[in-house]
Amino acid sequence: MVNIHLVRVYEITPPTADNCFLIDRLWPRGVTKERLSGIIWLKQVAPSTELRQRFHANPTKWDDFCHDYRAELSAGEYWLPLLQLLQHNQSVTLLFSNKDIEHNHGVVLRDFLLQKINAPAENAHHSGE
Repeated sequence: MVNIHLVRVYEITPPTADNCFLIDRLWPRGVTKERLSGIIWLKQVAPSTELRQRFHANPTKWDDFCHDYRAELSAGEYWLPLLQLLQHNQSVTLLFSNKDIEHNHGVVLRDFLLQKINAPAENAHHSGE
């Protein structure tokens, strides 16, 4: 079973679980590096600065943000270490700083990874037709 936990970085308390990743491009305000000791910072997996700024300027464009961020994810491979852990039935915790827990890049990344996990089964199904 695939377990991807989304947690606001401000709510995490040491000790943290294995496979815990900070997925923000910018270091979260008010959080010390010591507090996140042992957590891997995958800033390259975060939305580009331009996309992040565009979404923050107009949060009502959630669908556009999702589409554009998924395109950025598809164009890169920085998420591969996360996918590999999930493929080996390892749980993954994604830390983000956004106040909105339903509309943030962590949600999009989680759904993207889940789609990648399920893709081999879908491809196998379609190839048998």
